[in-house]
Amino acid sequence: MPAEREPGGPIAWDDFDRVDMRVGVVIDAQEFPEARRPAFKLSIDFGPLGVRRSSAQITHRYTPAELIGRRVIAVVNFPPKRIGPFVSEVLVLGAYGESGEREADREAGRGAPSPGHADSPPEAPSLSSHEMGGLGLR
Repeated sequence: MPAEREPGGPIAWDDFDRVDMRVGVVIDAQEFPEARRPAFKLSIDFGPLGVRRSSAQITHRYTPAELIGRRVIAVVNFPPKRIGPFVSEVLVLGAYGESGEREADREAGRGAPSPGHADSPPEAPSLSSHEMGGLGLR
């Protein structure tokens, strides 16, 4: 049995390479009052993968209205996780900002058509660990 890794410790490249990161567009954001920590319930359109749900603890940074139309990067191949009465299907990634607090990925930003829009690519972009360049998003 392999030894447990400490949080923040090194991982094998093969482990990271299996992570499936996709860009999606937030189509709905709701308050999540049942969560232990302040959070939003998000619905994210990943084009051909469909709409997936996620819980995101980013209430200190955004309002629900500010999230609608925003592109986010999420891990889509983790198993679903129950958070109170809600099932989170993807993990929205973020990075540490200048203040040292985690925030949703701001580089994905706004302005892109939704994955189902005629001007969008036919498939939701997939970011391999090679393309991410080890940015350490989490």
